Amino acid sequence: MEQTVDYGRLMELRNRKNRFTRKLGISLTALSSGYAKVEKTVEEDDLNPLGRPHGGLYFTMADNAAGSAMAARGYMAVTMNASYSFLRSADLGDRLTAEAREIKAGRTVCVYSVEIRNQKDLLLGTGTFTFFQLEEKIQF
Repeated sequence: MEQTVDYGRLMELRNRKNRFTRKLGISLTALSSGYAKVEKTVEEDDLNPLGRPHGGLYFTMADNAAGSAMAARGYMAVTMNASYSFLRSADLGDRLTAEAREIKAGRTVCVYSVEIRNQKDLLLGTGTFTFFQLEEKIQF
């Protein structure tokens, strides 16, 4: 049920309309059918009391990447289920990349795997995100 999508316009729309990720400095930098990549540099405001990036930062990046890959189908969607495994921690100043790939494309339910890596390509965490596709097409 995928429609023809202008990925460049959709990427611009998602970066502009998602105020939460904009506030965190997370940017959608690549988008295609079944794939999305978001990036962010770890700043002091991202750190928890232990001086490490807050777990919510990783989860938000993973959810945003998976949600963007889902949006590439051209329809609105909501997250049904999500899990994220924290494997390693990043450091202040690290450049994080979250890449989402579609692993199951159903009529209304789609599943995406996500990996977050640093600039040295070290795997920091993985996640699985399940979305329910709504009937409403994304409007530009």
